[in-house]
Amino acid sequence: MQFQILGPLEIETRDGQRVSPRALKLRSLLAYLCMHSTRPVSMDRLIEALWSGTPPQSATTALHVYVSQLRKYLSSVGVDPKLIVTQPPGYRLDLCSQTLDLRRFESLLCHFRSLHAQDRLEEAAEAINAALALWRGPALEDLRAVPFFHNLCRQLNEKRAFAYEQKFEIELKLGRHNSLIGELYSLIDEQPTRENLYWHLMIALYRSGRIAESLAEYGRIRKILVQDLGVEPGLKLQKLHRAILAREAWLDDSWEDVRSAYAC
Repeated sequence: MQFQILGPLEIETRDGQRVSPRALKLRSLLAYLCMHSTRPVSMDRLIEALWSGTPPQSATTALHVYVSQLRKYLSSVGVDPKLIVTQPPGYRLDLCSQTLDLRRFESLLCHFRSLHAQDRLEEAAEAINAALALWRGPALEDLRAVPFFHNLCRQLNEKRAFAYEQKFEIELKLGRHNSLIGELYSLIDEQPTRENLYWHLMIALYRSGRIAESLAEYGRIRKILVQDLGVEPGLKLQKLHRAILAREAWLDDSWEDVRSAYAC
């Protein structure tokens, strides 16, 4: 049994089915309890999550009803309803770290950082790829219409984006530039103004012998930033662009040489 919020909210049951409550209030309640499963969530916070800051006068009573309905739903799909524990100042979803995809993602990231610090790059790459494989799309994609979840989802998605950047750094260290290009293009389609993605893509293209395409990617991000935001690319990307134009030797060197060049 798995609770999953790294993508649309789902419960993977013991028989392999993927299910989710149909009612928006029940999905919102379950999602918020999942996100805070390490501690009890106060009644006030749950009310805010369910009604996005504009609760009815009967909100406390209604919340108790929704908790009861959610327990019944969990029971109907073969999940122990006692996982929702009444604990002052509110409720807690009693999940172990391996039952929630977010906790497994965070655990794998910690493992990745430990391996990276020990310079065990192959194992670190496996750990970061396993962490990212847990994602099925943007976090809580089915709750994006609920205002209360906007910032929470943005925070989770930023963790994913940063994890991808760590993955690309490791993969480039390992000389796997060719295999990164397609993935980088896909992520840029999702986040067309994220400059670090272009930085890694330009390096990967350059090291794959696709210098013209590498330079074209700088032109693409510059056009987007200037036309849409009225700003130039950051200094890091500008420096990479100049280095590619000059065919600077460090571009073909180890990743540590790349980092040293940017420390100057």
